[in-house]
Amino acid sequence: MTTQNTPSSDSQTDDLRIGRQIRDLRKAKRITLAELAKKVNKSVGYLSQVERGVSSLPIGVLQQISEVLGVRVSWFFQAEEEVPDDERELIVRAGQRRSMTFSGLGVREELLSPRLSGQLLLIMTRLAPGATGGNEPRRRKGEEAGYVEAGVLELQVGSHSYTLEAGDSFTITGDEPHLISNPGDTETRVIWVMTSVDY
Repeated sequence: MTTQNTPSSDSQTDDLRIGRQIRDLRKAKRITLAELAKKVNKSVGYLSQVERGVSSLPIGVLQQISEVLGVRVSWFFQAEEEVPDDERELIVRAGQRRSMTFSGLGVREELLSPRLSGQLLLIMTRLAPGATGGNEPRRRKGEEAGYVEAGVLELQVGSHSYTLEAGDSFTITGDEPHLISNPGDTETRVIWVMTSVDY
């Protein structure tokens, strides 16, 4: 299990893979590191470290980078293994989920949807004890809903904070800023349903 202070080898591998993808996509779009840094309000040094896979990348920052580079965050998800052709558009096996781990945060995202081109995306977020989805609330366009499958979830929406337990669900509408965290001592799992344009 990934903790906030001890990144796993999987999360370090994901950091390097995602960093290379950002660098390659940025260069392909002829965007300089300085231009990208200005648009996402981060330092050139920090983004350089992200591209080299030596600095952790919060989900919110990856979302900002994705918007600048013109791709959905789901573009960065890595398939665990090859999927049979007849299942590719229909089924996601538990051992074949596309995923990415955010080192330093204790957060792992798993794509439960078989297609990235559909109108809806189904995503599972795993938060280690004490983990948070980022330091600042994030916004998405449109509507999204979540179901707490296991553990305890602290959900902050605007100025309100809610504690949800396994079996509870919620809906966030509009562009309300929100933040999630795991205040418990076991892993929290949240299943999200959202429109693909937002992710």
